[in-house]
Amino acid sequence: MNENLFRRNELLARKVVKGLASRNMEGFYAPTKEAALEQALSLIPEGSSVAMGGCTSAHEIGLVDALQKGNYRFIDRDAFADKRAAMLAAYDADVFLASANALTEDGVIVNIDGNSNRVSAIAQGPKKVVFIVGMNKVCKDFDGALKRARNVAAPINAQRFGLDTPCAKTGSCMDCKSPDTICCQFLVTRFSRHPGRIRVVLVNDALGF
Repeated sequence: MNENLFRRNELLARKVVKGLASRNMEGFYAPTKEAALEQALSLIPEGSSVAMGGCTSAHEIGLVDALQKGNYRFIDRDAFADKRAAMLAAYDADVFLASANALTEDGVIVNIDGNSNRVSAIAQGPKKVVFIVGMNKVCKDFDGALKRARNVAAPINAQRFGLDTPCAKTGSCMDCKSPDTICCQFLVTRFSRHPGRIRVVLVNDALGF
């Protein structure tokens, strides 16, 4: 990564961490993927049950592999024949792993979901939520975050899942009502009532979509 961009991200991360703290959420800065993995594992006690949605960022820092090989009870939804059972098991997990479609400089987390298992688990259920968020997801304000979620994250996810949506064809949100739409539920996490439940690991790298 360019040295100037790296330094800019580092400074911006400090602002985001302060914003998260003002919203009763904990933020941590990791300068590398390796540091992010170490930080994330420090937030997940051994023996914990751990679930996740489709969190590409957790895979990219090696967290999923570490949990599967370590002393954790990883709830692998791909191992479930009954996908609903996998989703329900996630709600009772000690820790839920997630990322953000976008994150504002003052600590508001924005996510869009199709099946809504991911956003519902973020909102309620698992005892703790650990977000892995690349600095590429940070936006100036809420309007920018919503635009990123709809016009960057959603089209890419629609494309990678092979969905027949207008955004998969055009690359930007068409505010569709397609049967395949993944923009079914919008979750804005602007505050946590429960101290210590939501932790965000900011990674000075481009992760996810």
